[in-house]
Amino acid sequence: MIHAAIDIENIDKCLDLERLKSVMLYDQSNPLLFNTGLFMLLFVAFLLLYQMLRRWRSAKLLAVIAFSLYFYYKSSAECCFILLGVCVSDYILGRLLGSVKSTIARKAIVAANVIMNVGMLVYFKYVNLIFSTIANFADKPFDAFDIILPAGISFFTFRSISYIVDIYRGDIKPATNFLHYTFFLTFFPPLLAGPVVRAKDMLGQIEANPVATRAMTGSGLFLIMAGLVKKVIVADYISGNFVDRVFDNPLMYSGFENLVATYGFTLQLYCDFSGYSDMAIGIALLLGYRFKDNFNAPFKSQNPSEWWRRWHISLSTWLRDYLYIPMGGNRCSKTRNHANLFNTMLIGGLWHGASWMYIIWGAWNGLLLVAHKTARRIFPRVSESNRGKWWRVAANVFLTFNLMALGMMFFRSRSIENVRDMLSQIFTNFHPEIAPQFIEGYLLIVVIMAAGYIMHFMPSRWTERLKQGYTALPLLLQAIILAIVILVIIQVRQSDIVPFIYLQY
Repeated sequence: MIHAAIDIENIDKCLDLERLKSVMLYDQSNPLLFNTGLFMLLFVAFLLLYQMLRRWRSAKLLAVIAFSLYFYYKSSAECCFILLGVCVSDYILGRLLGSVKSTIARKAIVAANVIMNVGMLVYFKYVNLIFSTIANFADKPFDAFDIILPAGISFFTFRSISYIVDIYRGDIKPATNFLHYTFFLTFFPPLLAGPVVRAKDMLGQIEANPVATRAMTGSGLFLIMAGLVKKVIVADYISGNFVDRVFDNPLMYSGFENLVATYGFTLQLYCDFSGYSDMAIGIALLLGYRFKDNFNAPFKSQNPSEWWRRWHISLSTWLRDYLYIPMGGNRCSKTRNHANLFNTMLIGGLWHGASWMYIIWGAWNGLLLVAHKTARRIFPRVSESNRGKWWRVAANVFLTFNLMALGMMFFRSRSIENVRDMLSQIFTNFHPEIAPQFIEGYLLIVVIMAAGYIMHFMPSRWTERLKQGYTALPLLLQAIILAIVILVIIQVRQSDIVPFIYLQY
């Protein structure tokens, strides 16, 4: 009996060890995401270690790099070695670029970096699209290659390119400390889904060895809570319980429901992506680092140009500085300027993934920007403080939002036929009379969507006051509020963890 009891105890220990091993090792279906309990536990433990190492600068840098690489390993397995390879390559090329004087040699170094990064993107993201397109034209079958896409590859390759180009332009000096550059490129908060942090905004902070202040900690916790609410309570709930159903089978729903689903996905994408950005910025603040805002209430935009100054700001400014301006920007003829705008957005659409739907979405946004450039005198932006023309502001916002939401159909749909079916339902089978029945059947969806849009359109000063009020609270009250928010999120979240949409880019 004693031996049996010991054997059972040993078996239980082995099972626990096996379970722990399965949790801690790479699992394609369970990446380490900000909205998971495992991340929260590991990050709290890491934060304690980080604080203990604050006096030992190199040890602290190594701890962050190690945690960042593990964070990346949990989502991309051995691809973390690709990330390390880019770190080594960038560091060497940066030092070479800083030492050589020959213009030809300097351009060759930049070209080598761009070719390497773009080559990786083409291989991992676009090979199957290229070969399948060729096979379709040749009317031949094609079996897709089994290529694992490293998570966040688009984000760290863009940061790599901007680092080398900024050295070439003289905007920054090459990093002379390999740990500093590795810290920058592997830093886990923006690693998987942005923001696209640039070396010129980050390397100086790393060298300064910052410490999180009381205000930074309060702001960081507030942003983490805001991001969790956006992601779990708004984005995940309306996606799983309504939006996905309509986009998967648009002909089964009325035009009214298709339109609501389009508005729902626009809100879902915003809350999902800006929620990740909020959490990334908030986590960085807890570690003492500041990032620029990545979203600025884009639904308030009065024209497509303003939308792209408010939406995914780090990407739109990257495209402007490293694509649009080198193409000639607006320092050229009107025709070429319009072509530069269109091509920049087309490339931006292609950046999102190997799908013709993303390319169409990019082309749609390019056409909207060109149309606004051409007709901006007809639809001038009105100051929001000009209360006498509130109707004009409302009209501009309504038109812009609907044009961008129409583009979101291409972004979300799996095929052009899917978009055609949705538009057909909206314009030929609308049935607004079902609205009361819809509200009754999807009451919680309606409430959450309404709350999401109301929070978005609130004056920004209200949000800022709320953040300042939370930051001013005693630490105990901050902790209690954080615990309450997490408990609410646990109660409403879906049984399966829903990955962030932009992890696939």
